[in-house]
Order: sequence, then structure tokens, then C-alpha cells
Amino acid sequence: MNKKKYYCPVEATVDAVGGKWKSRIMWHLSHQTYRYGDFIRLIPEISKKMLSQVLHELEKDGLINRMEYKEKILRVEYSLTEYGTSVTPLLTLMSAWGKSHMQMLKDEEEKKSPTA
Repeated sequence: MNKKKYYCPVEATVDAVGGKWKSRIMWHLSHQTYRYGDFIRLIPEISKKMLSQVLHELEKDGLINRMEYKEKILRVEYSLTEYGTSVTPLLTLMSAWGKSHMQMLKDEEEKKSPTA
């Protein structure tokens, strides 16, 4: 867990689930369990090194579970912990706001474009 002293609860939230990758990974995990390779396909712009680092940070912070299955070929699955699941309502609100924001940006761009 993070030992940083926070003076604002929003800062603590952003540290836990903010940034370019954490919230996206957790959004996907809020719907189902995924394997490492699934994330490479879901988020193709993330490097393997960065994905490993972010998964490790989320696990260390108690937000996701890493389950290893000792089979012929090692299989690892990731899921949200109970604590991680508590972030799902926030991610749902972020998704709804993001959809609205994307539509606003699209509408603004269409206003700027000359009609053919």
C-alpha cells in the first residue's frame, strides 16, 4: 500500500486509479476476468513492460487479484478484489461523462467542418 501522505481525497483517488492505464485496466476488469494477453489486445498501445508494471501496482495496492494456475503452460488471470470493485461506480460515472464529452467534441468538430 501507498505510504504517501495525502491532503486531498481526489489526489488519493487519482494516485490509486488515475493515469493513462490504471482506470482502463480496472474498467475492463469490472466486467470480467482477463489474462495478460487479453490486455495486450484490449489496450494495444500499452507496452508489455508498462502493462506488467501497472498490473503489479494495482495488485500491490489491493485493487486487483493475480491468480496463477500451475498448468502445463502457466496461466495467470486478473480480477478485481472486493476493494477494487468499490471503484466500479466511479468508473461507471467516468465512462458516462466520457461518452458525453466525446459527443460534445464530435459536435464541435462538425460545427467547424464545412458541409459538402
